Amino acid sequence: MKRIAIIILMMAPFYGHSQIKGFLDKIGNSLESVTGESTDRFDISGALKEALNKGVDKEVSKLTLENGFYKNEAVKILMPTELQKVDKTLRSVGLSSLSDEGIKLLNRAAEEAVKEATPIFITAIKQMSIADAKTILMGKNNAATTYLESKTTKNLYAKFNPVVQKNLRKVGADVAWTSIISKYNSLPLTTDVNPDITDYVTKKALEGVFKMIAVEELSIRTDIGARTSPLLKKVFAMQD
Repeated sequence: MKRIAIIILMMAPFYGHSQIKGFLDKIGNSLESVTGESTDRFDISGALKEALNKGVDKEVSKLTLENGFYKNEAVKILMPTELQKVDKTLRSVGLSSLSDEGIKLLNRAAEEAVKEATPIFITAIKQMSIADAKTILMGKNNAATTYLESKTTKNLYAKFNPVVQKNLRKVGADVAWTSIISKYNSLPLTTDVNPDITDYVTKKALEGVFKMIAVEELSIRTDIGARTSPLLKKVFAMQD
């Protein structure tokens, strides 16, 4: 700092006040890059990115395993609302196994589709700005998840939908559903139903993904023990 002061004094006879002020402003901006304030901003961005990556790696990867959806009551895909009466009716006439198999196949399709998610999440996380990170840190307990959802839902749906459709066919879910719906529609005093099962499973898979990321985010925000790196501990202490 002494050297800078000497240089400025030497420059004074040759430059006007406004020019010296501009030079000082530039120096101030340069110095800010090594101050705690600037470091904090980068720390916040890094910590939020780390937290989201942790959520994707820890929670979303679980959903891609066999029974990742089917045996997880928080995200298990059940029959669409329009077909809840189908499920109830089939069980009442001794066809519970048929209904169970149909539900299992829906969840299998979702488990397969979620394998497409990670690259899309990584891209969105990398693009998070410092301004985004500061807002998210002091936001609600699911602010980071909501950010990620806003940035990825469209692309995820486009990736998930054809995979769901392919896997519903591959594992025989289309046949199972045709059987379920046909049996229900053949029963007396029922109204025929024909939902878009591919769209339904795709949207439920998306819901499940963000629900599990939110679980990890909440854990990091509220449980000091879940902050597994010095950066997470430092930054999230700011919002405690």
